[in-house]
Amino acid sequence: MTERLLAPFAGLRAAPEHADAVAAPPYDVMSTEEARAAAQGRPWSFLHVSRPEIDLPPETPPGAPELYEGAAAGFARMTESGVLIRDAVPRFYAYRMEVAGRTQTGLVAAASLAAYEEGAVKRHELTRPTKVEDRARHIAALGAQTGPVLTIHRPDEEVRRLLAAACAGPPLCRAVLDGTVTHTLRSIDGADEIDALTAQFDRIGALYIADGHHRAAAAQMAAQAMGAGTGEAAGRLLTVSFPADEVRILGYHRIVQGLNGLTPAGFLGEIGKALRCEPADGPVEPATPAQFGMYVEGRWYRLAAEGPAPAGGPVVNRLDVSLLARLVLGPILGIVDPRLDERIDFVGGGRGIDALAAAVDSGAATVAFSLHPTSVNDLMAVADASAILPPKTTWFEPKLADGLVSLLTS
Repeated sequence: MTERLLAPFAGLRAAPEHADAVAAPPYDVMSTEEARAAAQGRPWSFLHVSRPEIDLPPETPPGAPELYEGAAAGFARMTESGVLIRDAVPRFYAYRMEVAGRTQTGLVAAASLAAYEEGAVKRHELTRPTKVEDRARHIAALGAQTGPVLTIHRPDEEVRRLLAAACAGPPLCRAVLDGTVTHTLRSIDGADEIDALTAQFDRIGALYIADGHHRAAAAQMAAQAMGAGTGEAAGRLLTVSFPADEVRILGYHRIVQGLNGLTPAGFLGEIGKALRCEPADGPVEPATPAQFGMYVEGRWYRLAAEGPAPAGGPVVNRLDVSLLARLVLGPILGIVDPRLDERIDFVGGGRGIDALAAAVDSGAATVAFSLHPTSVNDLMAVADASAILPPKTTWFEPKLADGLVSLLTS
């Protein structure tokens, strides 16, 4: 690695008295309509910055200059009004999320984009060029990275101890999102603690992107566009890294429109040839790998593969998302590339199993499949092998909040 994996930075963060008003879900987990409704009556919601289309006419086309101008104007209003405040000196931050008795504590830092390019910030997902370009233009317009990349690292007791010590101190700000998740930001500004964390992460040696591949690629694109000599922060990536044993992955489910020309009875017959299929009394949330729930024609079914996945070979081939694609989506429903086929859509586990039945009952889909979550160890194994997970394989919950802390790049 050509430079330190992580560095402190002087963050632009929500003022304590405004944190609840500012904090917003990540820009990419809501539709435009959902974002517009969530920001209604909330002039300081960060959605006005991360989703500027909510304040423009509905006919505004994607990529229009006024989108980025609006985001920049909203960002400037928040800083000029003292809703967002700049720390005077570089520091790390401890970021804690608490929900339903669960707690996870991560380190907010500026990761090295050189490390990202060299593979020490590991990826496992393909990105879409239009989405990357959109966020790169957003970074350029604001002169800031505002959406943190959620990363994970292998558990380390010294890092855990240092973060716990930081969390014993007073918070810089606290916000509650959706009435359920408490987000708390604390400062780590002691020179000894900063040096210890920097050195410890160099020893850990790697971060794994969990949520935010497009943000990371956009930061790289924006830095390349800015060129050399534009300041150290331009070569950095805003991250919040959690120990792998504290994060929670939920299933990422599939809904499909149409049955590829089959009648419902014919479809069920084909499913029965590929998987063990039994009617279920209610919603099916698979408890183990190689099991699936299926909802079609107003009824739930429990599906199971015959025998365990074959040992050996690439890890990605043994994942449930790959198994479903290999046994059902491709041969029965004719979906060869889930990234490109418009008949398939994805429902994150945070929306709940009931959302699958609702999609089918409303006519938005014909059949839905629920999946067991991919394990964090499998995710890291795939990234270590420089392999790519199928699209929409992991849904991390809870999500980070946008707006609590940003990295200024110019």
